[in-house]
Amino acid sequence: MAGKRSIFEEVGEGQGPVVATGGGGIDARPKGARGAIRLWLVALFLLVVVMIGVGGLTRLTDSGLSITEWNLVTGVVPPLSADVWAAEFAKYQAIPEFQLQNAAMTLEEFKVIYWWEWGHRFLGRFIGLVWALGFLWFWLRKEIPVGWTQRLLLLGGLGGVQGAVGWWMVSSGLVGTRVDVVSWKLATHLGLAFVILGVLTWYVLLLARSEAELMTARRGREAKLFSLSTGLMHFAFLQIVLGALVAGIDAGRAFPTWPLMNGQFFPAEAFYVPDGTGGSLPVWYAFLENPGLVQFIHRMSGYLLLAFGVVVWLRGRRSSYQATQGAFDQVMAMMVVQMGLGIATVLTVAHVHVAITHQIGAVILWVLILRARHLAQYPVAGSIREGTA
Repeated sequence: MAGKRSIFEEVGEGQGPVVATGGGGIDARPKGARGAIRLWLVALFLLVVVMIGVGGLTRLTDSGLSITEWNLVTGVVPPLSADVWAAEFAKYQAIPEFQLQNAAMTLEEFKVIYWWEWGHRFLGRFIGLVWALGFLWFWLRKEIPVGWTQRLLLLGGLGGVQGAVGWWMVSSGLVGTRVDVVSWKLATHLGLAFVILGVLTWYVLLLARSEAELMTARRGREAKLFSLSTGLMHFAFLQIVLGALVAGIDAGRAFPTWPLMNGQFFPAEAFYVPDGTGGSLPVWYAFLENPGLVQFIHRMSGYLLLAFGVVVWLRGRRSSYQATQGAFDQVMAMMVVQMGLGIATVLTVAHVHVAITHQIGAVILWVLILRARHLAQYPVAGSIREGTA
């Protein structure tokens, strides 16, 4: 029985030569299944990027709690009459966010936030449908390459879990005295979205070359660089999750100054979280709920990530392969841009346009890190004739 494998599974590691069998062999249809599946995954990749962007805008516009129920099938149809709109608004009026924060909201204003959340949920359903139809098409036609059925099923499974996590997150903001979802549940939701995007990216990169080409390329693997880029990938993921914690409690608007936080290196009352009765919650809550401490950790992690990124970039510049060098140059450039966007987000008090650009910047950086990591594992040999040696 095969052992447990990494989510970003390496080709051929610990295995003997891959033998193509029948019409579903990984190289049996070099212009068929492999290329077509890659195009399907690219479509899913683009949809997930849009989903992350829409999800960010849903959070930034405080629209996430506008739909108070989860109806997988009937929820596809939006309100189409005045009576249905009135009923949806009445449901929203019964939750804490309306009663404590938006009591003056009109029906027309409610429609704006409703459409954001409805669009976010509809897009999630659409992505699931694109995955299901694509998988069934290739599976029934026996065009899935050897070893890829489980990988493609993993994508579907992650998508299903993401839907459940989404409702788990939303439901946390519908009770008690909360006017937002629980921040760490939001971070879980966004983190899983980036995992899905990462898996899609890795699969698309693997399918860009044949199995034989990958096996040959792996002989030139730069182990140290691959290890460093794997560490950078994990560190960047941590920073993305910390950014979600910042967004979850609107901490990005709490200290709109840089490099100091309202004139201080470390924010005042960083470990204080009120319990709603005049007292305070235990200290550990501050790491999730105190805006000053959460933003401080995100800032410090960003500085450390940039410093580690410089180390990885310098090692990448010593690669024997021009394509790999270029990939790490792009990672370094995007890290600088992303830090600038982070500072701009703070200084503009998390203006919607700046904040969502910062989030999309995280997507670009994440993909570039994965691409550089892939090239460290499967380098592209240069050509003397083309001047890329």
